[in-house]
Amino acid sequence: MSEQTESNQRGVVIAGAGMAGVQTAVALREQGFTGPVTLLGAEPHQPYDRPPLSKAVLLGKAEDSAFDVDFDGLGIELRLGTEVTGLRAADRELDTEAGPVPYGVLVLATGAQPLTLPGAEGVPGVHLLRTLDDAARLRPVLAASSRIVVVGAGWIGAEFATAAREAGCAVTVVEAADRVLAGALPAEVAEPMARWYGQAGAELITGAKVAAVEEGRVLLADGRALPADAVVVGIGARPATGWLAGSGVERGADGSVTADAHLLTSLPGVYAVGDCASFPSGRYGARLLVHHWDNALQGPRTVAANILAGRPTAVYDPVPYLWSEQFGRFVQYAGHHEGAGTPVWRGDPAEETWSVCWLRDGALAAVLAVGRPRDLAQGRKLIETGAPVDPAKVADPGTPLKSATA
Repeated sequence: MSEQTESNQRGVVIAGAGMAGVQTAVALREQGFTGPVTLLGAEPHQPYDRPPLSKAVLLGKAEDSAFDVDFDGLGIELRLGTEVTGLRAADRELDTEAGPVPYGVLVLATGAQPLTLPGAEGVPGVHLLRTLDDAARLRPVLAASSRIVVVGAGWIGAEFATAAREAGCAVTVVEAADRVLAGALPAEVAEPMARWYGQAGAELITGAKVAAVEEGRVLLADGRALPADAVVVGIGARPATGWLAGSGVERGADGSVTADAHLLTSLPGVYAVGDCASFPSGRYGARLLVHHWDNALQGPRTVAANILAGRPTAVYDPVPYLWSEQFGRFVQYAGHHEGAGTPVWRGDPAEETWSVCWLRDGALAAVLAVGRPRDLAQGRKLIETGAPVDPAKVADPGTPLKSATA
């Protein structure tokens, strides 16, 4: 039986009801798929968007961030509170706590799960920020203007620290690396961003490892004790793929499902999309694992197109994109700078707005924009086209990037 026949007769089952899962279901209907579509969500809540959790929902400016999707109207069967526990590919069935779920075509979209701080599990006052329930637990903590220690100075740590300072909390951010955003940006680019913490009234401690977390305080390896009414851990995330052990789905050392250029896994009729999957980028010549919102928005369109075609034809090769609102600044990034040359600065990083560009083989490979959305938009288009650029024009903040072609 062909993949197209399987998908129409037994239907498409999507494991995971986050952004990637919901968008896959919607894209299937938008592109004309008429077979059964079942969306399995582990949480009991209506599917929701995650970015507002660290902003409006956390600060009580919004109750939730549910997607504005008419699942019934689209003919999408939504099964909430249904956690997948295993995959039996030979039977084309998923195992869940509620019993087996047969599929014709399966889409893995289980996202990522936050890393926990060893030894901190079960300690009162320790929080993660990944789910709607996490945000609900943290909202009264912020409302009480508590003393908060944030462990991790990455994207999520900065965003939470921003919200906590806005709420009037005393905030200390502890980072094991010697700089902020250590896994995301080079030191010279991250350095001016570290100054934002102090300017916002938050204390930043880098090069500091957490030795232990006790109720009411955080102990650092150098002997310091930080008082804490609450501790928020934001040290990264790992693909939520442990349930696939023994399934035959190939995974990488980082836990990600190793999808191909069509987002098809090592098993026929099984696709993977979003935070749980890595994919080979022809544009950058590397396998990418992108834990950001835009990837969960764009990838599903490729998956849906391939399901409708009945065979993998559409290729997924995006220009990765992310944004972050932190300390009164709007930060955007597009591309992939690893392996590129020395950063080219546009503007003074001591000022409120500036950008950084990376060039590879005479073309733009990546751009980071702080308060310069036009640089991001125009830079992203240049990355997509691969047009050669003039480094001198790129370095001139008065020259629009769209005019920087060689």
